[in-house]
Amino acid sequence: SLAPLVERQGVIAAVDCGVAPGLWNMVVANIEENYPKTHSAVCYVGGLPFIRTWPYEYKAPFSPIDVLEEYTRPARYLENKQVVTKPALSDAHLIDLPQIGTLEAFNTDGLRTLLSGMKTPNIREYTLRYPGHIELMRIFRESGFFSSETITVGENEIRPIDLTAKLLFDKWQFEYGEQDLTVMRIICEAETEREDSRVSLTYDLFDTGTFGKTLSMARTTGYTATGVARAILAQKVTAPGLYAPEDLGRIQGCYDAVIQHLADRDINFSISIETMTL
Repeated sequence: SLAPLVERQGVIAAVDCGVAPGLWNMVVANIEENYPKTHSAVCYVGGLPFIRTWPYEYKAPFSPIDVLEEYTRPARYLENKQVVTKPALSDAHLIDLPQIGTLEAFNTDGLRTLLSGMKTPNIREYTLRYPGHIELMRIFRESGFFSSETITVGENEIRPIDLTAKLLFDKWQFEYGEQDLTVMRIICEAETEREDSRVSLTYDLFDTGTFGKTLSMARTTGYTATGVARAILAQKVTAPGLYAPEDLGRIQGCYDAVIQHLADRDINFSISIETMTL
């Protein structure tokens, strides 16, 4: 752990300050601070090409090898404060989102530090893709294309995952002038001061890249990180230590500074709140 080293040096270190993990951790922790009896938090998130192109209708706005991990690594989430593990690509379902329409969602192992230290007993993260992508990746996985076990082909020994990566990565690269998009929906449910009601909070983010300049995933990830750095420099965080993004979300001044930093760059959440009678 970096924590002892950070404490000995007496410095502030913030980790995982991207979109997810990162921004969504801050949001759910801030909601938890304002609604101490938060019951559940779910994040739907994905980076996608703006234009769908056959055969994959997908391109990788971040490291492609990390994308393949989403299709193979077991996914963990919190259910009644217990860690539950499901296979990658499991619990597939459709979700309708503003400005983009219907996407498909599946379990991925993205909670990281949210698996511990949160009061909220139920926390899940789903990755988003255009419809049809999950089935294609399942076929690849079940056919062995994502395997790390060495096989013999002719006189050569290869790992199928290496061949798959070689074939896919060129096709998943964004060409100059192509646009991507980042979409995220966070849904939290919490008890209110009234015993007969519960509140549902929905945070929606939709961002597109700048044509021929900057990808959206670079914008949303980079500006979240620089927002955190600027907040620390502005002394919104003062105590030395190692901070996960949810720790920063609990500091209202830091959270507000990061959200404003993003808004100044046209990266905004639309927020809706619905009160439900039990």
